[in-house]
Amino acid sequence: MPKRKDLRKILIIGSGPIIISQACEFDYSGTQACKALKEEGIEVVLINSNPATIMTDPDMADRTYIEPITPEVVARIIERERPDAILPTLGGQTGLNTAVAVAESGILDRYGVEMIGADLSVIKKAEDREKFRASMEKIGLRVPRSGFARNMEEALAVAAQIGYPLIIRPSFTLGGTGSGVAYNREELLEIAKMGLDASMIGEIMLEESVLGWKEYELEVMRDRADNVVIICSIENFDPMGIHTGESITVAPAQTLTDREYQKMRDAAIAIMREIGVETGGSNVQFAVNPMDGELVVIEMNPRVSRSSALASKATGFPIAKIAAKLAIGYTLEEIPNDITKETMASFEPTIDYCVVKIPRWTFEKFPEAEDILTTSMKSVGETMAIGRTFKEALQKAIRSLEIGRFGLNINLPDNLPDKQEFLEKKLIQPNSQRLFYIAEAFRAGMEIEKIYRLTRIDPWFLNHIREIVAAEGYLTRSPLTDELLKEAKAWGFSDRRLSELWNTGEKEIRAWRMEKGIVPVYKLVDTCAAEFEAYTPYYYSTYEQEDEVRESTKEKVVILGGGPNRIGQGIEFDYCCVHASYALREEGYESIMVNSNPETVSTDYDTSDKLYFEPLTLEDVLHIVEREKPLGVIVQFGGQTPLNLAKGLEAAGVRVLGTSPDAIDRAEDRKRFQEIVRKLKLRQPENDTAMTVKEAIRCAEQIGYPVLVRPSYVLGGRSMEIVYDRESLTQFMEKAITTSPDHPILIDKFLEDAIEVDVDAISDGGLTVVAGIMEHIEEAGIHSGDSACVLPPITFSREMLKTIEEQTKMIAQELQVVGLMNIQYAIKDGELFVLEVNPRASRTIPFVSKAIGVPLAKLATKVMLGRTLRDLGFTTSPRPEHISVKEAVFPFNRFPNVDILLGPEMKSTGEVMGIDHSFGLAFAKSQMAAGFKLPLSGRVFISVHDSHKEKIVPIARSFAEQGFEILATRGTAERLRVNGVKAKTILKVSEGRPHAVDYIKNGDIQLVINTSVGRRSTLDAYHIRRG
Repeated sequence: MPKRKDLRKILIIGSGPIIISQACEFDYSGTQACKALKEEGIEVVLINSNPATIMTDPDMADRTYIEPITPEVVARIIERERPDAILPTLGGQTGLNTAVAVAESGILDRYGVEMIGADLSVIKKAEDREKFRASMEKIGLRVPRSGFARNMEEALAVAAQIGYPLIIRPSFTLGGTGSGVAYNREELLEIAKMGLDASMIGEIMLEESVLGWKEYELEVMRDRADNVVIICSIENFDPMGIHTGESITVAPAQTLTDREYQKMRDAAIAIMREIGVETGGSNVQFAVNPMDGELVVIEMNPRVSRSSALASKATGFPIAKIAAKLAIGYTLEEIPNDITKETMASFEPTIDYCVVKIPRWTFEKFPEAEDILTTSMKSVGETMAIGRTFKEALQKAIRSLEIGRFGLNINLPDNLPDKQEFLEKKLIQPNSQRLFYIAEAFRAGMEIEKIYRLTRIDPWFLNHIREIVAAEGYLTRSPLTDELLKEAKAWGFSDRRLSELWNTGEKEIRAWRMEKGIVPVYKLVDTCAAEFEAYTPYYYSTYEQEDEVRESTKEKVVILGGGPNRIGQGIEFDYCCVHASYALREEGYESIMVNSNPETVSTDYDTSDKLYFEPLTLEDVLHIVEREKPLGVIVQFGGQTPLNLAKGLEAAGVRVLGTSPDAIDRAEDRKRFQEIVRKLKLRQPENDTAMTVKEAIRCAEQIGYPVLVRPSYVLGGRSMEIVYDRESLTQFMEKAITTSPDHPILIDKFLEDAIEVDVDAISDGGLTVVAGIMEHIEEAGIHSGDSACVLPPITFSREMLKTIEEQTKMIAQELQVVGLMNIQYAIKDGELFVLEVNPRASRTIPFVSKAIGVPLAKLATKVMLGRTLRDLGFTTSPRPEHISVKEAVFPFNRFPNVDILLGPEMKSTGEVMGIDHSFGLAFAKSQMAAGFKLPLSGRVFISVHDSHKEKIVPIARSFAEQGFEILATRGTAERLRVNGVKAKTILKVSEGRPHAVDYIKNGDIQLVINTSVGRRSTLDAYHIRRG
């Protein structure tokens, strides 16, 4: 069937900001779809609110709307653009739910717009849990016994019928939002309420527990001619009861018999046909009883999913691209496989290697949250590794996590009264460290049968971990020999881990290997187990004989990516890496990408000339550099990960392009940076450094409280706090020294009531251009990644803007910056203070690039290659006529016990952008895009710290003038009434009932204004904020 001729213009709905369960895999899929449709001559219109995405680059779609993804906004765009169709299956649950709401409003019918990829009936059949269950029963497939509820009474009635434990799943949600396991009535009431609130249609399914069963996923594609292919089978290392996004996963499935696999395959195909997915990809999840092999269907996603991105990277099969082509009428047998150029998309991928994905958690950002894994996702990213065996892939994946571990080792607490009991508890309760506790349990002599009983992890996986642990013991007892070293490397052992086992240095292990020629070879990811020649150089390392790297004569440049997404280092850095690759291609260089993140555009097979899917460790990167012999390596785009490798690379003789590692160190090292500040006669908050608690107390008392304290050489404000007294400082130091043991703790005078400023600039070593000056909307003390900001600034005088520009250029000249630079300033009482300088890409580069219409990362790459800014035509600071606002998006709904109070440690997972000709409208759009729904009437509750009472008066007055009723705690209410603002007094939590939280829970308060000062807020304030 040829391409449809009636589809000339298509609207793609993006996924919006990066949130837990909906990350940059949808930028990857959306970017692929845009390219695929434009390739077919179709005009592409895109809506997405996320500035950090490649898909919102101006040349990706024909028209791009950076607007809030709401049904109302999409309706306006349809009215304006009149597309022939909308494609909602590439924007995650956001895209799907928005499309459903738009369709149900009648907008599509009114303007004759077709929904392609999956129509409304298909989406409802798959996403509405009740309809999906009926569909499965119709085709003879078993689903867990379940019932449905739309209120708490119905939920209790269903629970009485099925019995505990129960799995609670809301309809039309993503990443297990609002889901959980209820073991009793109390837990049911709590989880059911969350689920009903989270569901788009106010419906939850209460399901019979299959906890402990084995979990599998199949990635499936179907076309209009009823051709169906299975792209990839994925097996969860963890059993049912843990969200698949939280589980370690392995591809292809390892423990299924051929008969079980064929049964699952037939079931997946039958499901695709029954649900009616005709033009695209879907993800189908199954559970298998390990005792008797019984198969049940858990759910399906009628869209490209997180697992689709993993399956694409694992096999080399571009699921999103093929899905887009199927949506416009092609069949699988008409679409060529880009990798082999001989086979068609109807040829099912076959792989002759093992792929392991491990999620990346950031529980350290939320110390109040329990490290417990359930059916609701908490991980913020993931890493993937490829090896010839499960052991090799697993060990490569561990060191790709960038958590300071290079093997299956973990430090247990000192002086454990009962080590066995401690380990048993850690194995019973799923947690982010369970993989390492399993290894520790084997070291403690625990048997496989017992570990299986405690974890329900298949014995096949446990046996491999036991063999790795046994190998460690053997290596420790044996002298280092060539044969032993070669075998250890084939099992995935890193040089760092081997140096620990053999009690020698990592450099010594590496030197021995190099001398003996024990080095990795690189194999191609080709979709066909080497049955056909592969044309896209996409490699992984292993310790075998044959090397498949293609030689080339072009000059090469290696780009080091950012590794797994985490809070503080996310999609913004991947955006910069992709632009670097585009720039290298434009300048005639061969681009070589190194990264371990399966969700990203940077690891797409056609982004760079070569892709190495490898851990970002010094060992792994040096191997690639030695194999490729590039002109140099770019380290300033991938965040802190590649920057941490810069010195090691330079010491090994590798040329680091752009700003030198020494200049980076001058900016990051506190004492060296103070010399620059003094030399340039700049102002800096009074500061010092300390290595011990005693030194820190002396420094803080000399500087004067409050002080801002943080470890050096970290990103995302990790372990950063504002402390107001000696006790808080002592507690901070004891924790921070473990986070950054080899680097000093930085202590700065905290500038209260200051305005913070972010500046992004680009320099060629001579000329520096200030690309963007951003005014933070929150005052200093909130991490820049968590603060909303506006470009251009709204409240700064011309003189202040001139001073900022002058000081930025002075610093760039002193550091001899070549490429990008970010500086954070604070303005207090009309004085400008330098807070920190980062001679690298910052997380605001995509936002600034979109705001000013200049691809800064691309220009910076060309500058690193020797071009000047004059050559590139970028010599003056842009002055946009519109206003752009960036707002952060937070994951607090995933961590119900965590205080939502913001501070100097970053907690946001993503960002959105609002653009308009006035600040008010741009800011309002940013709030809509972030999911904040501001009330237009009702009651405002105000409870603020004494130091803020005077400042709240005009704000309260404004609300009162707009017709809101003002409620306040006693002290705030008295201050408001004294100033002529009518306010009703209500009780604090500690003062009796009904108190403020009762009002909030009863829905009697529509907006809360609450402030706290100090390291710890009061219990009252915490309860108010969590409502």
